[in-house]
Amino acid sequence: MANLKSLAKDTAIYGLSSIVGRFLNYLLVPLYTAKMTAASGDYGIVTNAYAYTALLLAILTYGMETTFFRYANSDDEDPRQVYSTTLITVGCTSLLFVLLVVSCIGWIAPAMGMAYAQHPSYIIAMAIVVALDAFQAIIFAYLRYKKKAVKFAALKLLFIFLNIGLNLLYFVALPAIYAVHPTWVSGIYDPAVGVGYVFYLNLACVVAVMPCMWRELADASLQWRAPLLRRMLGYSWPILILSVAGVINQSASQIIFPFIYPGDAVETASQLGIYGAAIKIAMIMALITQAFRYAYEPFVFGNNRNKANEAENKAMQATATKYFLIFTLIAFLAVIAGIDLLKFIIAPDYWVGLKVVPIVMAAEIMMGLYFNLSFWYKLTDRTLWGAVISSIGCLMLVLVDVLFIPHYGYMACAWAGVAAYGTAMLISYFMSQRYYPVNFPLRDMGLYALLAALLTAAALVVTVNHVWLRMAYRLFLLALFCGVVAKREHMGRMLARMPVVGRLMR
Repeated sequence: MANLKSLAKDTAIYGLSSIVGRFLNYLLVPLYTAKMTAASGDYGIVTNAYAYTALLLAILTYGMETTFFRYANSDDEDPRQVYSTTLITVGCTSLLFVLLVVSCIGWIAPAMGMAYAQHPSYIIAMAIVVALDAFQAIIFAYLRYKKKAVKFAALKLLFIFLNIGLNLLYFVALPAIYAVHPTWVSGIYDPAVGVGYVFYLNLACVVAVMPCMWRELADASLQWRAPLLRRMLGYSWPILILSVAGVINQSASQIIFPFIYPGDAVETASQLGIYGAAIKIAMIMALITQAFRYAYEPFVFGNNRNKANEAENKAMQATATKYFLIFTLIAFLAVIAGIDLLKFIIAPDYWVGLKVVPIVMAAEIMMGLYFNLSFWYKLTDRTLWGAVISSIGCLMLVLVDVLFIPHYGYMACAWAGVAAYGTAMLISYFMSQRYYPVNFPLRDMGLYALLAALLTAAALVVTVNHVWLRMAYRLFLLALFCGVVAKREHMGRMLARMPVVGRLMR
C-alpha cells in the first residue's frame, strides 16, 4: 500500500506538469487556429511537422530511456556509469543527425512535400529541436530515476511558459504593433515569416532550458563505457523498434495523409489541419497516460529488484491497471460531457472535425492499457516481443490508412488508431499470461468499459438541442458512472481513511 501511495504521489506531480503544461499549451491551439485559417492549410503544416518530430525523437532516443532504468536499477551496474554512457551516446548520435540533415537539406525538403521545399529552414529548426529533445530525454529520465519529480515538473513547465510567452509575443503583440508602427519592431518581427515562427520559437525554448540542467550534466562525469554500451544496445534495439512502431501508431496518419489524400496541396493541408486541431481536444487521454508512464516505469523496475515480492508486485500491477482504466474512462466521459465548451479551444472553422474526438480518445485508452500490459517483456528481457507486437499494430494502422484515407479522409486516421492499439493490446495481454502472468481483474475492467461505452452511446445518440440541457444530461451520465465505480470499489471507505477528507466526511 505504501508503494502505491508513492506511485500516486509521483503520478500527481508528473501529472501536474503534464496536464497543467498541456492545458497551458492549449492556449496555443486557439491562437494558431485563429491566426491560421483551416482553408490556408498552415496548421496542416504544423500538424505534419510535429508528426515527423515525434517519429524522429523515438529514433534518436532508440529505447535508451527504458534501457537506462533497466541497467541503473541493476545490482551489477554502477548507476552513474549507466547514466553517463547513455547521455554521451545519445548526445553524439543527436549531433550526427543534425549534421546529416543540414548537409542533405537540398533533397530532403522537396521529398517531404507540403511547403517544405520553399521553406527548408523549417526542417533545419525542427531537426535541431528533436536532437536537443532526445538529449534532454535522458536527463529527464535521470531526474525520474533520482525521484526529483519537482525539478522534472519545473523544467517541463518552464519550457511551456517560455513557449506560450514567445508565441503570444510573435502572434499577437508584435503583429499589432507592426500594423501601426512597423519600423518599431521590424528588426525582430517580419509578418512574411508567418507559420515559420512556430518552429523558430520552439527551438529558442528548447535551447533556453539547457542551462537549467547543468547539475545533471555535471553528474555524467564523462564516464563512458563501451562494454556497458554494447550490453545496453542489445537490450534497447528491440525497444527502438517498439518505440518507432508506437510513434508510427500515433503519428503515421499525419505523415501518410499528404501522400495519399486525393486533393490538391492546399485542400490536403486544410483537411490535415482540421484533424490535427480536433484531436487536440482528445489529448486528455495522452496526458493521463504520459503522467502515469513517467511514474509507473521507474516504480515497476524499482520494485522488481526484490524478487521475493514478485507476487505482491504483480498484484500491484493488476490494481494499478484497473484504476488506470477507471480514471481514463472518467476522463473520457468528462470530455464527452463538456465537448460543447471544449470545442472553443479551436476556431469554429475547425469544428467539423470534432466527430473524431471520441474515437481518438478510445484509441488513447487502448494505448495506455497496452503500456500497462507491456511490462512482461521488459521485466523478462524479451523486448524483441515488444517490437514484434508494436510492429503488428503499426502495420494494422498503415493498412487502414492506405485503404481508407482516399475514401473517408481523416476519419480513417482516427479509426486506424483504434485498430492499431486494440490489436497490440490484445496480443500483449495473451502473451503476458504465458511469460509473466498477472491476474488482472478482467471482469471488473470489462464491466466498466462496457458501462462507459453504453453511456457514451446514450450521450451521443440522444438528441438534446439546448446546449446547457445537453451538458446537464451528459454530466448526469458521467455522475452515474462515477456512482457505480464508487459503490463497487468502496470509494467511501477509502476516502474516509484519508486524513483530511475523512474528517470532512464525519
